[in-house]
Amino acid sequence: MPVSPESSAAIDGVDRLLATVGLAHGRRKLMRASFERQARHPRQLPARQHIPARQPKTRIEILRPPLFAEIEWLISGFSTRTGGKTNTYNPGLRPGELNLGFTSSDSRENVLENRRRFLKELTGDSDLPMVTLRQVHSSLTRRVNARDAGIDARWKGDGMMTSKSGLLLAIQTADCIPVLIADRKRRAVAAFHAGWRGTLKRIVENGVGRMRLEFGSKPKDLVAAIGPGIGQCCYAVGEEVRSEFRSQFAYADDLFCDVYDSDPVKEKYPLLFLTARAPGHSNIGPSLHLDLVEANRRQLLDAGLGPGAISVLGDCTSCRSDRYFSYRAAHGFTGRMLSVIGIRD
Repeated sequence: MPVSPESSAAIDGVDRLLATVGLAHGRRKLMRASFERQARHPRQLPARQHIPARQPKTRIEILRPPLFAEIEWLISGFSTRTGGKTNTYNPGLRPGELNLGFTSSDSRENVLENRRRFLKELTGDSDLPMVTLRQVHSSLTRRVNARDAGIDARWKGDGMMTSKSGLLLAIQTADCIPVLIADRKRRAVAAFHAGWRGTLKRIVENGVGRMRLEFGSKPKDLVAAIGPGIGQCCYAVGEEVRSEFRSQFAYADDLFCDVYDSDPVKEKYPLLFLTARAPGHSNIGPSLHLDLVEANRRQLLDAGLGPGAISVLGDCTSCRSDRYFSYRAAHGFTGRMLSVIGIRD
């Protein structure tokens, strides 16, 4: 159920009040389990490339993958929430935001104007044809052409690819992981939407396989960018999700960790928060967190890409809800960002 602006403002007010007396929420991992997994399965993780938001909040900000900069025929970029005409999701706090998805809370006219501004900033041409999908958290990847472009999505799916120039592929996200891939030799591109369900179904790994089938792509020629999405720090899931991943991936346990939500009041006055619940049923304790970014990076590696051909771009969308739209941080009442890739005409 959407959170009203009034409720959101009230919550922010309580947070500010707590901060004035030195109380704040924090998170910490259960280190023993983490260290044991690291000892069994050592790994080198690429640091996220945190790009500072140097532009004023009234300006459109686009994150551009550094690995793609050397490919002169490639168009690519990840949007943020800054700029645009939308005032629905944080009224009074910004002069306008860049909601790029058709939602029930924003007008169609606002979204169309936001898309026009974004494409103008990204490509210099606000009228380039763009393909979107009705994303359903599937493993379905489509090969698309110019006839699939339009204001509204024509097909269901969560991945698409093309070798046609002058055509943009756009994935909508507000916490899920966007993955863009380019074939430097075959001049082909692909875009994927990977929530936990799509990741479980190997949307990215299978998508690379489709590129090999459709375009003759070789993994050594592919480069990939993983865009802003919810980080392991904020992505709490149920035990059933870990069970699902364990049934599919040998490295599943490396993707999960236990996290405590530390509350200084509860830690100082624990007797005040005792409950009559039986052991194991209290809401005090660790929660299970999933690393979706690493899960999709591992799929790219399993598909044959080298570690140096994969860049991880941006911040945790939930931690930085001032910069990105986040479904979890806003309890579902939020806009959408676009991750775009295409081939210059």
